[in-house]
Amino acid sequence: MACTTILVGRGASYDGSTIIARNEDDEPGSFNNKKLIIVRPQDQPRTYTSVNGHLTIDLPDDPLQYSETPNSFTSDGVWGEAGINEANVAMTATETITSNARVLGADPLVPYTPAVGKPGDAGYVPESAGGIGEEDLVTIVLPYIRTAREGVRRLGALLERYGTYESNGIGFSDAHEVWWLETVGGHHWIARRVPDDCYVVNPNRLGIDDFDFEDAYGEQREYMCSEDLREFMDVHHLDVDFALEGRFDPRDAFGSHSDMDHVYNTPRAWMIEKYFNPLDETWDGPDADVRPGDDDIPWCRQPDKKITIEDVDYALSLHYQGTKYDPYGKLGTDATRHLYRPAGINRTCERSIMQIRPYAPQADRAIHWITFASTPFNATVPFFANVDAMPAYVSDTTSEVTLDSYYWASRLLAVLGDSDYAGTAEQIAHYKQTVAALGHQMVFATDEQLGRLGTDATRAAAARGVKDEELGIPADVEPMEPKDVTDATRNPKAREMLAAANATMAAQLRAQTQTIIAQCLQATSVNMKNAFSMADF
Repeated sequence: MACTTILVGRGASYDGSTIIARNEDDEPGSFNNKKLIIVRPQDQPRTYTSVNGHLTIDLPDDPLQYSETPNSFTSDGVWGEAGINEANVAMTATETITSNARVLGADPLVPYTPAVGKPGDAGYVPESAGGIGEEDLVTIVLPYIRTAREGVRRLGALLERYGTYESNGIGFSDAHEVWWLETVGGHHWIARRVPDDCYVVNPNRLGIDDFDFEDAYGEQREYMCSEDLREFMDVHHLDVDFALEGRFDPRDAFGSHSDMDHVYNTPRAWMIEKYFNPLDETWDGPDADVRPGDDDIPWCRQPDKKITIEDVDYALSLHYQGTKYDPYGKLGTDATRHLYRPAGINRTCERSIMQIRPYAPQADRAIHWITFASTPFNATVPFFANVDAMPAYVSDTTSEVTLDSYYWASRLLAVLGDSDYAGTAEQIAHYKQTVAALGHQMVFATDEQLGRLGTDATRAAAARGVKDEELGIPADVEPMEPKDVTDATRNPKAREMLAAANATMAAQLRAQTQTIIAQCLQATSVNMKNAFSMADF
């Protein structure tokens, strides 16, 4: 079980962007090689068959282009994980979450069941396809949605039809809204809109802790769910914490409160919320208001200050700095320093921070910030999503270990940094800051350059209004973007500019990464255990 998710509403971010981010963490002892690529409409399958579920699904014939971070080798499936489509809608899938036996007994998961025997044999039982899962979701949802709400509705319909073989949380965002969907058993689901002025931390457990059925079955301003969820709960006695006026706590009803949660999940929420809200609570000591093992750490809350990209990067790299739980720290004991699972863990495959900027031209509104390997040691780098291809440095991850690949360079840098944390920490911090500064500089310069193309190229869609009700948005919710933003994001001149900016960013990233690896290699080499000098006498 892996991953840590952060969602940031537009009113809680530093520039009015929506931000959704997740560390994609593999199982212990496993490391999936990852890459950042573009999937063009002509490369999107029209019939999709999953590797793990053996499920075949017919897909619509009009896919949008999108970025994604799939496995480099697809023998086990695509595992697209995170991406932004050319309608400037982002998706992160998935956060593995927990459920309880009551829910899984009432609506069992839908695993793949192999055939028993051979056709014609006595007792032959044909195989039974499984449901959909993390392997599939970006591929079968992201190319077909034009708002975050549409993402919730499409995925919800797929879950109700095909079921799922695992419990997951999935995030969607556009320029105005962020939504979070959680599966409930095999076929049911709930979703909640992240309040604009709030952020969310979701660490491998069912997180939503408040739900309004009246809204979910009515205007769907803030909540959505599978059509028969309330009846399903009544039949199976799942409303253990049902409150007045139709509100209840899904975490209590559908989630888990296990001993494992208290060492693996809730401590990450405690540490990240402590970082974003240092002033609101007493987080440490015998009089602490919130403790690492608490089950009721809020799913969402207002931050003490607006959240930046660097804040999200740092939060998803946290390893309990300043506490007795830091595995690299000097506080506490050997036992406490390895007591809780950190967000910044060794087995991160990739981390995507997806930023949709409402003030930017449509063509470069969407930025896919990427980090490979263990996040405490590696930089987060911006790449514009609306291009025809990503630079080879991030998109060409081969089976051969090579410094010509950002993925492999990041894996190596993380090992060097971990082997001598104190000796490399200052250099790595400087590297991360330098790359981030170059990234912001690239984004600012590209905004200005693209703006000079003029309104016809960058804002053509803004003149083509689409009524709110056509997008399924209640009348008193702030208007969304027009459907035809692709008029701008498909502009050839704009894509050429964005591709050039991405290429420059990749070249700068490669140079900075080569330098930091050389510096850390020197620092760790001189501190090897077999070092010896005549001066030692």
